[in-house]
Amino acid sequence: MERLVRGMTELRHDGRFDEPNLDGSAGDYISFDSWEWPQGVGLYGLVRLWLYTGDAGLRATIEAWYERRIDAGLPPLNINTTAPMLALSLLWRETRDPRWEKPLAEWAERVMRDLPRTPEGGFQHDVSDKVNDDELWDDTLFMAGLFLACYGSAAAKPELVQEAQRQFLVHSRYLADPQSGLWFHGWTFAGRHNFARALWARGNAWITVGILDLIELCDVAEPLRSYLLGIWETQVEALLKLQVPSGAWRTLLDDPSSYEEMSATAGFGYGLLKAARLGFGPQACGAAGGRALEAVLTNIGADGVLGNVSYGTRMGHDLQFYRDIPIQPTGYGQALAILCLTEGLIHAQQKEEGKAA
Repeated sequence: MERLVRGMTELRHDGRFDEPNLDGSAGDYISFDSWEWPQGVGLYGLVRLWLYTGDAGLRATIEAWYERRIDAGLPPLNINTTAPMLALSLLWRETRDPRWEKPLAEWAERVMRDLPRTPEGGFQHDVSDKVNDDELWDDTLFMAGLFLACYGSAAAKPELVQEAQRQFLVHSRYLADPQSGLWFHGWTFAGRHNFARALWARGNAWITVGILDLIELCDVAEPLRSYLLGIWETQVEALLKLQVPSGAWRTLLDDPSSYEEMSATAGFGYGLLKAARLGFGPQACGAAGGRALEAVLTNIGADGVLGNVSYGTRMGHDLQFYRDIPIQPTGYGQALAILCLTEGLIHAQQKEEGKAA
């Protein structure tokens, strides 16, 4: 685990991907030093690990990152720049450190007031380098929805929690495929279609993780709770049939010609192991999660970096687009592996405690 954390904090942008932002600033989706969605997911993994271990050094690393980035000035608001606020809200929920109250409150207010909306009130998936008019992406629920749920619950602001739950409803209406049980990457109201109808693995992993963590981070009342868990279980039943012999899943879940992808595999492993612990889903969840964990461990190098992680993925208009996404170590790959391994440690600990009892 220490190698994974070190591998994430030592990632550096090598210039391979030059993606300037709309405001003219340089885009950095690789290193640990930028306020963007890969770093936001990475920090969520670190905070979840800290909650499990209580490690003071890890907490100091997380707090120093936020202090440094907030002092430098936060970037323009969009879906992806909201992602780091999730980990900060979870940290604040546990510590109540007053340093984080103002940036959290101000960002949440801006999300509610200023994020562009699609028809039916969904968050339009605008990002730092592109405006995606009238588009819903499954990534949005993890990057922005979970923040509103976590911070809203911790700050006793029910309107934020309600908005998070609304986003899960709107997105499930347009992205959950009733035929396969899986989720499409995106939807456009402009053409009213699901683009390439891609059953993209990491997008599905955001849902597997997102629905379970939404239920954990805030109070989801009935019947919405049963509705979301029903969609989640339908997705999981489809996923269990598509796990390959290595324990992994392919970047296009239903396409045998696409490569095995480890960030999605780690996300699915985390979700399945967590579901088994909480008593959700089919009985096979625990065993499938364990196989996913083994696949993740096999792909961690001596430098602590998770291999076979696909780079950030825009909306594809054909399936070949997804097959061609390059492999690149990233903070989100590291974080999803940390989440998966942490859940594996919880399972091992509970097993030992059960034997001792």
